[in-house]
Amino acid sequence: MLASRYDHPIAQPHGPTSIVNAAGHSDFVLQHTRAEHGALVPEITLRLATEITPIWQATEAWLAANNVDPPFWAFAWPGGQALARHILDHPACVFGRHVLDFAAGGGIAAIACALGGAATVEAAEIDPLARAAIALNAAACDVAITIPDHDVVGDACRWDLILCGDVCYEAPMTQHILPWLRRMSDHAPVWVADPGRAYLPRDGLSAFASYRVPTSLELEDRTEREVTIYRLGG
Repeated sequence: MLASRYDHPIAQPHGPTSIVNAAGHSDFVLQHTRAEHGALVPEITLRLATEITPIWQATEAWLAANNVDPPFWAFAWPGGQALARHILDHPACVFGRHVLDFAAGGGIAAIACALGGAATVEAAEIDPLARAAIALNAAACDVAITIPDHDVVGDACRWDLILCGDVCYEAPMTQHILPWLRRMSDHAPVWVADPGRAYLPRDGLSAFASYRVPTSLELEDRTEREVTIYRLGG
């Protein structure tokens, strides 16, 4: 059984899982997704799963064989959509800047930064399938994005802006990233887009934007999430 990404459980499939082809990560992404658009960001094309159960089953088999994470990259989560919408509507906030999309998922916010004229964009993910999805999505949108092949937590700050979409969904994840993000906020603005997850810190946040994002009952407990974008560190 795959662990839920959220503080409420996502229903998991039962019965036999599909067999994962031995092809590379990009082939896996292409086989289990199709070109779609997030509801709030129709300008950006992403490889997305249109039905949750088949990809959850396929990735469960891949997980057993290759020790990789559940397919969170295959869905346009509310936090990433809100960041992307804000950036596309206010491109001056990224124009000419060096930007990190941290825990980028499929890279929707990173792509928005590239479209908005950022000088450089990095999209950080520890899951190799997510990195493959980001590369495919960037190519589909004809933008250049750098994808580090390591966990950037612990790196020195080399960015002018750090974006975090929907990252406070589990206690271990939050405990791993939050001290580093707080240190980074001494050197560059850190934006955290959160739709009301349980492990969002209660201090050191300053809200500056909010968006209502349509969601799916396959993934959420409601059909719409209100996402607040905060500055971390004041």
